[in-house]
Amino acid sequence: MLTVTDEVRDALASGLPVVALESTIISHGMPYPQNVEMARTVEGIVRDGGAVPATIAVLHGRPTIGLSADDLELLASDASVIKVSLRDLPYVVSRGLHGATTVASTMRLAALAGISVFVTGGLGGVHRGAETSYDVSADLTELSTTSVAVVCAGVKSILDIGLTLEKLETLGVPVLGYGTDEFPSFFSRSSGFGAPMRVDSPAEIAALMRANWDLGLAGGVVVANPIPAESEIPGEKIGAIIDRALADMDSLGITGKDATPYLLGRIVEISDGASLTANIALVEHNARLGAAIAREHVALRTPPERTRR
Repeated sequence: MLTVTDEVRDALASGLPVVALESTIISHGMPYPQNVEMARTVEGIVRDGGAVPATIAVLHGRPTIGLSADDLELLASDASVIKVSLRDLPYVVSRGLHGATTVASTMRLAALAGISVFVTGGLGGVHRGAETSYDVSADLTELSTTSVAVVCAGVKSILDIGLTLEKLETLGVPVLGYGTDEFPSFFSRSSGFGAPMRVDSPAEIAALMRANWDLGLAGGVVVANPIPAESEIPGEKIGAIIDRALADMDSLGITGKDATPYLLGRIVEISDGASLTANIALVEHNARLGAAIAREHVALRTPPERTRR
């Protein structure tokens, strides 16, 4: 069912580090041509970090693990590409369509391919006003069932971060702050909420991943990696921009799966492109950490060479 490139298949078979990358950030998260430039740069960062990049999407109805330059261009520029969460996978596959995978669907396909580390921008979660809309991302339920570590810059700032952290606790998902005691909020390094657990090295993260799954605890691990200080947008500034974008979305009646792409695009407009610059910076930052985690995790799984007598 999966189409896996020779490079990714050979890396997995040889026990080399592989990092999964999502494709919705390309098709629905950034404008063209910055989206395709970002995708190529992030793949290059993963390679420079000693791992093999595996960008994931659905092409012609085939879940595809590892994309060519032409595939990335298609996802970045073709308006027919569908945003594909977990529930959408059977529809897109059965109809032979093109689909860009979200965090949830990328996690599931990465796990099917045997990939344990996944890099994204921001995690989905509980939307503001969820007490009446019941709008909660499938990312959270997928994290409770699929054993993949997700490296992100925290929860997207447009969401209810406090409720998202509560939901992750209920689902039993370990949430790690990388080098921080405070949970980051995508564009900003701070959120006002503490990180449930702190780790300070890729080796510590890999060890926790192994312990989690060796204990038989099915599900993912969230690695919250704060945006670099020089690239962040202060919380009060981005907060005002998000409030304006939310008001604009409500006035247009946009809901459901169209909400996040609209908000991210509107925030770029209101911030005069500053949010796009920050978004690219945090994804690149996450890719560096993801490659390091993948290397450490592979090293833990590789049995030490026996000492010759």
